[in-house]
Amino acid sequence: MRILGIDPGYATIGFGLIEGERGQYKMVTYGAITTPAGLPLSKRLYQIDRDMEDLISQLKPDVISIEELFFNTNITTGIAVAHGRGVLLCAAERCGIPLFEYTPGQVKMAVTGYGKAEKRQVMDMTKRLLKLAKTPRPDDAADALALTTAQPMQLQVAGVLRGNQQTAAASWQPQPGVAYQQTNNFYTHDSLSESELTREAEDMMNRLRWGIP
Repeated sequence: MRILGIDPGYATIGFGLIEGERGQYKMVTYGAITTPAGLPLSKRLYQIDRDMEDLISQLKPDVISIEELFFNTNITTGIAVAHGRGVLLCAAERCGIPLFEYTPGQVKMAVTGYGKAEKRQVMDMTKRLLKLAKTPRPDDAADALALTTAQPMQLQVAGVLRGNQQTAAASWQPQPGVAYQQTNNFYTHDSLSESELTREAEDMMNRLRWGIP
């Protein structure tokens, strides 16, 4: 399974790709899509749309994991980010890639086992889970990789709690493309809500994370 994580935005959109099966995943690549600050918002959104479609075409993910929008005190920035996120969602649907959306709390829970973990704790655990030598930069790419590591744990927990199984596989050959650091049918999925992350789910995530049967 190839999982593409997307940290939404309009100035910088982080992405990260991991690949693997059954709890054994490795980082493939990560980076960011950026738009020039001087461009009108409409042109920046158009560029995001084109770059996102190119990225999906080159990386060939089986699923995409994207963060749900969280409004902070800056509503103006939040609205612009919402525009960018909408474009990213549309690009994913147009490419026919199954899309999974997670709140920041769900990502923290899946990666660290604690829904109110600090950002540094999430980054450290992501680095450990993917066996990375250093924390990815920019931060947007690191956040995107955290989304990818949350994805398989969420899917496995959802599969046990709801009787669903998610499997996918695809071949891939590296191609030159968008901002690499290293290197069609739709279906919907109702991802776990905050209220559904019960103690049973927390224990299960911790067992999956540390390979405890």
